[in-house]
Amino acid sequence: MSQMYNIYCDESCHLENDKQKAMVLGALWCPADKALSIFKRIREIKEIHGIKNHAEIKWSKVSPSKHLFYQNIIDYFFDDDDLHFRCLIIPNKGELDHKAFEQSHNQWYYKMYFDLLKTIINPKDQYNIYIDIKDTRGADKLEKLHEVLCNSHYDFDRSIIKKIQLVRSHEIELQQVADLLIGAVSYLHRGLEDSATKLKLIERTRERSGYCLTKTTFYKEDKFNVFIWNPRKKTEKIC
Repeated sequence: MSQMYNIYCDESCHLENDKQKAMVLGALWCPADKALSIFKRIREIKEIHGIKNHAEIKWSKVSPSKHLFYQNIIDYFFDDDDLHFRCLIIPNKGELDHKAFEQSHNQWYYKMYFDLLKTIINPKDQYNIYIDIKDTRGADKLEKLHEVLCNSHYDFDRSIIKKIQLVRSHEIELQQVADLLIGAVSYLHRGLEDSATKLKLIERTRERSGYCLTKTTFYKEDKFNVFIWNPRKKTEKIC
């Protein structure tokens, strides 16, 4: 029987001219029928730490006083077999040469989302994809992304990828957990070291995942999958 999955996607430093070196796309997924129980467990962790239900889990809000809370969220992710994460890292956006490949940054962006999701999507299952709202052009980008993903998976009737929907991350706990994991990977790859608490959370993620987070993991790693993407030179041939 097919399984319905929810995929929660977010991104860090995705704009072309944001003066940030590294870019990260990430996706956290779980069986759709497990989502409510996972939301409930996250709220229980908040309550244990005296954090209000509506308080947003966010990498930018990591602080020394909330270190144990964020560590417990990371531990919960690794302890729950229904939760999975994959990230795609572009180490240096300065090496991109869109002109050479006759593409815009947006066109390349859709290709990266395809590379992010292609190992997650199984044609025997079904998927709802949720993406955090980033800008006013989100709806147009969303429809294009749905078209590209469906066509690439021969899903012309959209029976596999049922929907791609814009959401506000402060309303969905798993969207927030995706932000936290993406934030940790992005912080590492941008070479930042200004927060000892964030560095501790990155180290915790390394310990629990068993990976250094700076190298590509096995293709089929389905708990914490890391893919380091490097641009192909125009002169390189594809075998």
